[in-house]
Amino acid sequence: QVQLVESGGDLVQPGGSLRLSCAASGVIFSNYAMSWYRQIVGKERELVATISRLGGTNYAESVKGRFTISRDNVKNTVYLQMNSLKPEDTAVYYCKALHTWSSNFYWGQGTQVTVSS
Repeated sequence: QVQLVESGGDLVQPGGSLRLSCAASGVIFSNYAMSWYRQIVGKERELVATISRLGGTNYAESVKGRFTISRDNVKNTVYLQMNSLKPEDTAVYYCKALHTWSSNFYWGQGTQVTVSS
């Protein structure tokens, strides 16, 4: 039974910060690349950031320099630190686990981030 549970979404003001967490269970966490996606109302789900098994990272251009993805293989948790938040960051944020060689993947349920005055 694989489960990914996101938390940390909230209502924040523009320029504020938020840290999202995704706790994984039922998987050998170190065998998975982890990603954060987001879905803005009326748009397709888009990739925000990815972290590999060994800690290499990639970011969407829209969040580069503002967001940081990290992982804790002891806690089986991936994080997304979001700084300098903008209204256009408002979305449901989803955690995804991708097995490195089988390409099996799993999604979390999502957590709402709203950036508004």
